[in-house]
Amino acid sequence: MLKVINNNEKKKYLKKSKKVGLPPGSLVTNAEKKTEHTKIKIIDYDKESFNIENVLKIEKSIMNIGKGKIRWIIIDGITQVDIIKDVGNQFNLHSLVLEDILNTNQTPKFEDYGDYIFIVLKKLLWDKNKNKFETEQISIILGENYVIVIREQESTIFDPIIDRIIIPKGRVRLMGADYLAYTLIDIIIDNYFIVQEIVGESIEEIEDSLIEDPQSETLHSIYKLKRSTLELRKSIWPVREIINKLQREESQLISDNMHIYFRDIYDHIFRINDSLQNYREIISGMLDVYLSSISNKMNDIMKVLTIISTIFIPLSFIAGFYGMNFINMPEISSPFGYPLLILLMIMIAFIMVLYFLRKKWI
Repeated sequence: MLKVINNNEKKKYLKKSKKVGLPPGSLVTNAEKKTEHTKIKIIDYDKESFNIENVLKIEKSIMNIGKGKIRWIIIDGITQVDIIKDVGNQFNLHSLVLEDILNTNQTPKFEDYGDYIFIVLKKLLWDKNKNKFETEQISIILGENYVIVIREQESTIFDPIIDRIIIPKGRVRLMGADYLAYTLIDIIIDNYFIVQEIVGESIEEIEDSLIEDPQSETLHSIYKLKRSTLELRKSIWPVREIINKLQREESQLISDNMHIYFRDIYDHIFRINDSLQNYREIISGMLDVYLSSISNKMNDIMKVLTIISTIFIPLSFIAGFYGMNFINMPEISSPFGYPLLILLMIMIAFIMVLYFLRKKWI
């Protein structure tokens, strides 16, 4: 059976199809144009000093890092492929790495290339206007004395880290590039807790509506929340394996004293994944509760209709019986025949209602 593709699915399909037929490592971006121009921020720091420089294009080598300094390069926007390619050439990045950077549908991953470590994570954001979660791909490249961050668009998520670099006695200034990479991963994962709270609040709101008065909109909200939870799990679940590799990887780029920090992140992501698993079970249970509530409501309606029908069955019989045109019926000639018949029908209905109440059927 053929599936009808709507406009959004068609648009997504067309973005993916740009890579069809091209050889591996072909640099084609599938990102929407979220930023008009790619912006580059270069931050150099050590224990004694720091320098922040904003540039729109790379006009000189950015590999020449001062002795003892750490260079943090932030690239916002991946629509200008030439800039990504230039950075890749300068830092000798593999073409498959650049391909993954430009592919915003890439799942979270970890790869150790010896001279550098490549990490892909998803930043999650709650869009209040669209009432759904939005994801943004963040690529992190960790070298010996540099960290490159490539984002789909400019954001303020890493501003607290920049503020900590400005502080002379901040821990970031005293540590190496591996600690900077840790702080970047940590702040992305901390943002997952906010997403987790939003999902928990949404579950509570739907549970309240399930108890009070479940409607068809409630079912729509449950399915929408279930779909969002699945998308969240798809973006968060692989991060657990990434952090596990970071704390166990024997790489010259990660010092031994960093393992304790990555273990702390691993604990965070484990708790988040565990909560998402619980939320999935709760949402599945809400579907059962909704169906049970609708079934009970339908049973109540059918019970009322059945009682009304049962009461009117003998009344309909009497009305039909005396509706026959026979002149020899004694009640027809009596002046009190009609009132007595009406009284009899009322008494029958009253007695049946009392009987139903005694049986606790109503």
